[in-house]
Amino acid sequence: MSDAGKPGHIAIIMDGNGRWARRRNLPRVAGHKQGAEAVRRVVETCAEMQIPYLTLFGFSTENWSRPEEEINELMSLLRHYLRGEIAELHKNNIRLRVIGDRSAFDEDIVRMIEHAERMTAGNDRLTVVMALNYGGRLDILSAARRFGETVLEEGRAALDRLDEGAFSSFLMTGDLPDPDLLIRTSGEQRISNFLLWQCAYAEFVFTETLWPDFSKKDFHDALLRFSERERRYGALKAGGESCVQ
Repeated sequence: MSDAGKPGHIAIIMDGNGRWARRRNLPRVAGHKQGAEAVRRVVETCAEMQIPYLTLFGFSTENWSRPEEEINELMSLLRHYLRGEIAELHKNNIRLRVIGDRSAFDEDIVRMIEHAERMTAGNDRLTVVMALNYGGRLDILSAARRFGETVLEEGRAALDRLDEGAFSSFLMTGDLPDPDLLIRTSGEQRISNFLLWQCAYAEFVFTETLWPDFSKKDFHDALLRFSERERRYGALKAGGESCVQ
């Protein structure tokens, strides 16, 4: 936590772009484009509020099953974002990080991601983490494989050092704090394979607002709901009663 009542790390599942477009008889890409505007609003708000970490679920490992036309539109939008927004992020002292499996992306997208990360690496006002071709199960499995490689190199000593903190360091977010708050838009109430390990003690806020309509007021409302909760991390209540019912 950055200070009392305010989360230090917010994760968002940006859901509802397709439904937003469908309700307006527009192509799905129109919803994705409007969703990019919502990303800009939330990034600006986090920077203004001095929230140090924001992680956005941009594209999951399961999203490749969508129609090819939509995938192509999403990749075009990603290229547009990486070309057009990175200079603005850098100007505002915002760092961009990307987590997920990059091997499925075209080479030009991978190069743009790497360039954006290098350009903004020294910025410290806000770290924006984009989860692209990301899945929580894949993240945990990849971490287990990397730990296994360490065991092969170091032997029993590596096993003896393994605890939750050590294992967390092998995750794609290994150098980042876990999220305090997870927000999901569009009324869905599940986390859809997003940051499964990292959100073990996050507070969840679900909102009916579709992502393209997610406003600064919606964001502040989510923060208000977060501030009204008492976080216990599995500890006992007064009198010895467990808070896990």
